[in-house]
Amino acid sequence: MKARLHDLSFSRDGASVLSITTREDCRGLWDDLHETEVEVTIKKARKKRSLDANAYAWVLMDKLAAAVGRPKMEIYRDAVRNVGGNTEVVCVRDKAVDRMRDVWERNGAGWFTETMPSKIPGCTNVILYYGSSRFDTAQMSRLIDNVIQDCKALGIETMPPYKLDELLEQWDGS
Repeated sequence: MKARLHDLSFSRDGASVLSITTREDCRGLWDDLHETEVEVTIKKARKKRSLDANAYAWVLMDKLAAAVGRPKMEIYRDAVRNVGGNTEVVCVRDKAVDRMRDVWERNGAGWFTETMPSKIPGCTNVILYYGSSRFDTAQMSRLIDNVIQDCKALGIETMPPYKLDELLEQWDGS
């Protein structure tokens, strides 16, 4: 959920007490968890990428696919793979690898997997790629920049940099 840090204080025993404010109704969360230890991750909120930027990326990938004679989905997955910072590697028991991959890849077109050997007997390392729907600004910008470079190398027309900057500055607030 999105929240704002509200206050930091210290209890008598020296523990940190961090307060947040949010527009979410947290009563159910409180009822379920107030007596248990929880794991909390706090990070700076980032704006989501523009849907127009996403549409432009798909237009370019379609042009690339036509120019090189490869399926558009292969172009997209290569672009996702080359962004970096969008994977998790999990060690999975060999008998569960196919199921793990199947479940992960149901998340969307860019959510794909690769495997590599594990040093643990009976296990395989599965690389889980997050699709561009989870990309932050920097990742989406890298994806589009990479696709633009590929297009330029093939003489495919792309939009001027200032127009692209405008696309990347328009955010989908959802």
